[in-house]
Amino acid sequence: MLSFTAVQVGAFPLNDDTVTPGFLGFGVVVALGIATVFLIRSMNKRMRNIQAPSEAELIQRQWERAEAEKAAKAATPDPEAPPAGGA
Repeated sequence: MLSFTAVQVGAFPLNDDTVTPGFLGFGVVVALGIATVFLIRSMNKRMRNIQAPSEAELIQRQWERAEAEKAAKAATPDPEAPPAGGA
């Protein structure tokens, strides 16, 4: 078997003109290209559906959170303050 393979390889000189990827290589490249196109289309569709907040919305939320903390702090009574009933 080994000698038969050696004879076959020796029958064709190997150079850039005789060694090519052929139809199988072409088919693999085309399939990868088509798969890439569909993956990019899917990614773009999903990216359009993302609802990311804008910078102004983030600043507004931070301000509202700070105001809520101030209001909560003002609403809690001071534990060291004397009772309001005057007792």
